[in-house]
Amino acid sequence: MNDVLTQLRGRAQRLVDDLPYFAEHCLKIRPKAGGLVPLGFNRVQLEVHERLEAQLRDTGRVRALILKARQPGVSTYIEARFFWKITKTAGIASYILTHSLQATENIFGMAERFHENLPEPLRLRTTAANARELHFDGLDSGIQVSTAGAKGAGRAQTVQLFHGSEVAHWQDAAVHMGGVLQAVPDMPWTEVILESTANGMGGLFYDMAQAAQRGDGDYILVFIPWFWHDEYRRDPPEGWQPPEAFRDYAEAHDLDEGQVYWAWRKNGELAQACAAGPDEVCWLFRQEYPATGSEAFQAGGHEAYIRGELVLKARRALSADQMHMPLILGVDIARGGKDKTRIVDRRGRCAGHACDETIDSADLMDVTGRVAKEIDRLEPEAVFLDVTGLGAGVYDRLRERGYKEVHAVNFGSKAREAQRYANKRAEIWARLAGWLLDEGGADIPDSDEWQASLCAPGYLFDSNSRLLLEKKEDIRARVGFSPDVGDALALTFAENVKSGAGRRRPRPQARPSFGFGPAAQWRDH
Repeated sequence: MNDVLTQLRGRAQRLVDDLPYFAEHCLKIRPKAGGLVPLGFNRVQLEVHERLEAQLRDTGRVRALILKARQPGVSTYIEARFFWKITKTAGIASYILTHSLQATENIFGMAERFHENLPEPLRLRTTAANARELHFDGLDSGIQVSTAGAKGAGRAQTVQLFHGSEVAHWQDAAVHMGGVLQAVPDMPWTEVILESTANGMGGLFYDMAQAAQRGDGDYILVFIPWFWHDEYRRDPPEGWQPPEAFRDYAEAHDLDEGQVYWAWRKNGELAQACAAGPDEVCWLFRQEYPATGSEAFQAGGHEAYIRGELVLKARRALSADQMHMPLILGVDIARGGKDKTRIVDRRGRCAGHACDETIDSADLMDVTGRVAKEIDRLEPEAVFLDVTGLGAGVYDRLRERGYKEVHAVNFGSKAREAQRYANKRAEIWARLAGWLLDEGGADIPDSDEWQASLCAPGYLFDSNSRLLLEKKEDIRARVGFSPDVGDALALTFAENVKSGAGRRRPRPQARPSFGFGPAAQWRDH
């Protein structure tokens, strides 16, 4: 008997402590096929759970943005999480704000279904149960649902748990968010979870996601790629072979045959809307079913100069030892405003592993000193510094101090291959793209920031059929950030640099060694 009681107490305690266990044993959902089934968390829901629980352990509260593809079960997870909390804790108010009346009805219906199908010993008495509110009398806890755009929506009294659903699609999002966040006290155990599919660039959710990705503020960004959802797959017919674009796409994201066939079919449904061929991975598919965070937020029809699959492949690569290759630094100097100076290293096929430095300072003397410090630390063979705008002052000061390995690069100057490239910036980005394409493979940090920066610039061809990269100010206006990482890395391709002994003191005798051979030779370095 004692063993039985111990087991029962253990199970009861696990219902209190373990949300996945509680969901599987106590909550019922209506699947797409109909009927009622226990809520066993899928891969997406478990990943979200782990990320939120980690933040709760680290900070004592949850502040999270969840960027997702369509219908992976994120809203269901959040409702289960909040229902679990309000049915075991007194005095907890949960508030959900959705983007549409239909979504409001669906989410509240889910909460009612949870309550109606609880095991009898766990079912609580309600004093309010209507189309918008479920209140548990004995605990004085409850859940309320409303629609963004409705009068007074987002201005509840005091809320401990807040779920914003499809925030990128809210009407007057900033107004609603300003109201509801005032209702959530800045206290331990409170939770604010905002989830959405993307809705292009700009807007509240986009701005908050970009800030979270930079590490600014209290919110973490949780990205859910479409292929984590088990339902997004379909067995191909016998003999089907994916088009080349989808072979590259599948390789970049480690997709199996069923996933890539599903993606090809879904892409075909969307391709006509974005004027793309069915065998291209169109921008609308990438937005609705993103594989990376940078794919989700993209302007309609925007075509990146560097494809995301190339960058992702480099993020996953582990290149062989490159210590025999010359160490080169690229320094992109901030132009003021929200821009930041970035220093990036490259040694052969590897980049960003010895130096990936951000300098957030408008003081050029401070910037100069910090660039000099990195040069002294790493002793590179060459440093290529952007002198467009404020960079000229940094370059002059470094040369005055004896840093002869520092070389000026003007993005707007004439390209060495002027018949192919409209300016120097287009030429060095083309070299960067070729480096990523090279069969030898490239190795960069596994960073969403690097991915977003390298895929940010668009391109066109001028009247002389020369490559012209999208202007930096236009990129900033379109996506809300400047591609500083990409420009810094591209600067390492400004000229060919021979392997040598590197810089050695005394400084006045230091001379980096350069080789200015045919442009095709750059791949060797």
